[in-house]
Amino acid sequence: MSDPGAPAGGLTHFDGDGNAVMVDVSAKVETERVAVARGSVVMKPETLALIRDRALKKGDVLAVAQLAGIMAAKRTPDLIPLCHPLALTSVGVELSLDEAASAVHIEAVCKLNGRTGVEMEALTAVTVAGLTVYDMCKAVDKGMRITDIRLVRKSGGKSGLFEAE
Repeated sequence: MSDPGAPAGGLTHFDGDGNAVMVDVSAKVETERVAVARGSVVMKPETLALIRDRALKKGDVLAVAQLAGIMAAKRTPDLIPLCHPLALTSVGVELSLDEAASAVHIEAVCKLNGRTGVEMEALTAVTVAGLTVYDMCKAVDKGMRITDIRLVRKSGGKSGLFEAE
C-alpha cells in the first residue's frame, strides 16, 4: 500500500508536493519478512592470508566485521533518514574467505514479523561489515574494493518473493 499523498506510480518517499515523507505503513498487514543481501571485499592475496591467519594487529577481522554488520542492521533508521525503526527478530551476518577470488564474501539475513520489509537492514549490515573489513586492513592494503553489494532475496509482504538473477 503506498502513501495516499504520493504521486500515482511515483516514488513512495515523496508526497504529492515533492516533500520527503516516511511511508505510512499502519494499514499494512503484519507478515514474516526476510531479506538477504550480499557483497564482497576484494583485496591482495597477502591481505586475505593475514585475515585467514588472524595476523592483523587490530584483531580478528571476520569476528569484528560480523559484529559491526549486526549492530549496523539494528541502527539502520539512524543512518537512512526515512527508514522505519523495526523490531528485528533475527540478524545474521556471515563472512567467508575466497582464496581464488582473493575476497571476503559477506552475507546478511534479516528477519521480522512486521508491516515493512528488512531490505535496507540487510544491505546496511553487508555494507558496514565490508567497511569494517576495509578499516581493519587498510594499513596493509589501501587498494581493497568493496563490491557487488545487492539484495539477493526478499520475501513477505504484499509484493511477495523477489530473487535476484
